[in-house]
Amino acid sequence: MMCLAVPGRIVEIVERSGLKMGKVDYSGTIATACLEYVPEADVGQYVIVHAGFAISIVDEEEARKSLELWSEIEEANKKEGLDKFGMPLENSGVDKGDQTQ
Repeated sequence: MMCLAVPGRIVEIVERSGLKMGKVDYSGTIATACLEYVPEADVGQYVIVHAGFAISIVDEEEARKSLELWSEIEEANKKEGLDKFGMPLENSGVDKGDQTQ
């Protein structure tokens, strides 16, 4: 299986058990990530997270381009009856009636 890196925007930074942690917004989905590998990361910046660890900071322009491409892929997949990961919608738990054509 391949890991697909989607940029997320840091919306909050907290310390948890002595570790720098951040709440990261992925287009409305908030997840917690460890920021120890990118100690210079700050609220408002975009990061790439792998296995719960932010591994790089991405500038806003690059993040915007990447997110636009993800949107294009998602729209193309919907037209083909696939979810955002390329799996058939009937197997993804998504109601096909929710698709926009």
